[in-house]
This record gives sequence, C-alpha cells and structure tokens, in this order.
Amino acid sequence: MSTADAAAAKLHPETRLVHAGTMRSQFGETSEALFLTQGHVYDNATQAEGRFLNTDPGFQYGRLSNPTVAMLESRMAAFEGAESCRATATGMAAVTAAVMAPLRAGDHVVAASALFGSCRYIIEDHLPRYGIESTLVEGTDIDAWRRAVRPNTKLFFLESPANPTLEVIDIAAVARVAKEVGAKLVIDNVFATPLFQRPLALGADVVVYSATKHIDGQGRCLGGLILGAKELIEGDIQQFLRQTGPSLSPFNAWVMLKSLETLPLRVGKQAENAGKVADWLAAQAKPTKVIFPGHESHPQAEIIKRQMSGPSTMIAFEVPGGKDGAYRLLDACRLIRISNNLGDAKSLIVHPATTTHQRFTPEVRAAMGVSDGLIRLSIGLEHPDDLIADLEQALAQV
Repeated sequence: MSTADAAAAKLHPETRLVHAGTMRSQFGETSEALFLTQGHVYDNATQAEGRFLNTDPGFQYGRLSNPTVAMLESRMAAFEGAESCRATATGMAAVTAAVMAPLRAGDHVVAASALFGSCRYIIEDHLPRYGIESTLVEGTDIDAWRRAVRPNTKLFFLESPANPTLEVIDIAAVARVAKEVGAKLVIDNVFATPLFQRPLALGADVVVYSATKHIDGQGRCLGGLILGAKELIEGDIQQFLRQTGPSLSPFNAWVMLKSLETLPLRVGKQAENAGKVADWLAAQAKPTKVIFPGHESHPQAEIIKRQMSGPSTMIAFEVPGGKDGAYRLLDACRLIRISNNLGDAKSLIVHPATTTHQRFTPEVRAAMGVSDGLIRLSIGLEHPDDLIADLEQALAQV
C-alpha cells in the first residue's frame, strides 16, 4: 500500500467519496477533469511497449483505460475497501464479466433463484451455451447451496436484497460454503448500495454494481462496477474487459464521480423516506404484504441486523386483484412515475411480472415470489408526506 493509499484508508467513507482517486492535470483544476480521448501518444517506442506490457504506468487506448474512468475506479475501490475496481458500460456488462471471465467450459455455477431477469438469463441460459453448467437454489437455504455443489463448482452468485422481492441472504454463511469448496462468491449489491452493505467484508470475493442506479442516482447515465482483490480483478476479469470492450465512456465516468460526492446524502435521505413510506403502507388494509429491509416484519430481519448498516431505498408490496389491481394502482399514481429504473432521485414504481420478469412462466415467477399483485417501489428525494398522499389516493382505486 502506497503512502497516499494508507492515508486515504484512515479517512471516513464520506471523505473518500469526495477526494479518493483524484488526479489533477497541469492546470490544477478543482473538479475532476473529463478526458475525452480515444488514444494517447508516447514519448518513444520503448514507452509504448512498456504501456502494453504494464511495466510503464500510463494510458494507452480508450477501450483499455482512461484517466477519468481510472479516477472513478480508484474512488470506488477506496470507498468499498477493495484492492481493485474496473468500470463497465452497464451494470449487466459488470455482471457478465464478473461471472464469465473466471469460468471455463466444464465448470459449474450455483446461484440463488431470486434474481433480476437479466442476471438469471446469464446464469440459466447464457452460460450453458459455452459448456458451463448452472444450478439454481433457494438462496436463504444455506444447506441448499452445499447440496448443489459438484466437483466442478467454481462460482457462487447471488443478489441480496434480491430484485424485486427484497429477499435477503446470509452472505457470510454462503461465503463459508464457497470457501469450503474452493468456489468464488460474486454478489450483486445494487439494492443494498455500498453505503449499507459490505459484501467483501462478509467474505465475498467480488462485488458488482449497476452504477446506473444509486451511484448515478439521477437518471442520466449507464455504468457498471466490479470490485475485489487485485489478483481477481486485474487477472481474468481485466483481460475479459480489455478484449471484449464493454468500456465505460469517460463522460459517464465523470458524471458518476460527481454523483459519488453526494451519495451518502442522497441515499441516506432516500432510505429515511422509504422507512416512513413502508411504515405507512404496513398500516394500511389494502396491501396484503409489505416487504422492506428496514422493517422488523421482514422474513430475514435478524440477518439484516447482522449484515446491513441501513435498510434500502426499495419497497415491495402486494395488492389484491393481481395484475388488474396492480395496474389500477400504477395508473392512478400522479407523483410517482412508472419506470423499470430504480435508485433515482425521483420515486419510481413498476409491475415486475409484466416488465423486469415478464419472460418467465407464471410458475417460475411464483417460485421466485413474483406474484401478479407484486409492486416494486423505488423511493426518491421527494417529501415523504407527498409520496404517502399519492399512494393513498392510488390505493383507493384498487
């Protein structure tokens, strides 16, 4: 660890989100510079060779590295407590690289069945095309993870809290099973955010984010992040990203660098608002179920107390009348807008069964806990009383 890294490690997380990873040009700018360049020139041929051999620190080509993107990667690594970070064009590019890069034909993956639709596609449909077998398990059943292990099991994958059911998995327990069998544990930490859950500290090997969500937080840019030990990130994963090219644009990286400065303020307030809205929903007659990681009624409340330092900005709840009841509520909302995005400053609502999880059969959705009456609500920065008033008049239509 360098002197600068050691000094940064002593700073509070909020301070790291403002200062970590900053590189200034000869102009001494206050804000991080936006480097819009495809390539870089070299002083001589020997230097060019060294850049490609990674013996000369510097930048070569936009698909491989960029100063603005590197600042985002360094800042997120410092905040997450990871040795290394690599940014990608989207959250799903991060998931795909983190899962596929370490695997080879003949390997086996175990994953929780409660996943975002695209994540489950990677595990269940995409990997088998390349000779990589997969098994889906009930994520909260630790023995199920152990039973699913085969001699060729190389990787575990899960979301916690899961999208959209907010199911929470005991990360430390799954990590112990993974280590027993020599498998790497990859965790999608989007719903918890890096503020409220630290998977690496709980035993995970790799953590991924859709930076599109809370990290951008204002509905502007796509992006993804992969974090973990230097050996893992700068080995197969970095090679996969360099050769296949899902590069994060410097402009998007710059936007997210600025967003990180306000992440604790935004997400902290969103989580506070979510708690108030969830409490109000739980007291109403029409929702047949309300799921919120900060509520004592959550099925995994004890695990949440152990592994999360805060709740989430997400609420899931069911309404009577199935799809028709859900549609009536969504269409009646005036302030809260229908969108499949989340983590935004604006509150957003969606019907997972017909959007994010529509490709699954009714039987598969039921097994995942995605009923026709389930609604996913992402809480923003509006005043909670206004959100409650909007939900109150919308629930009257159900």
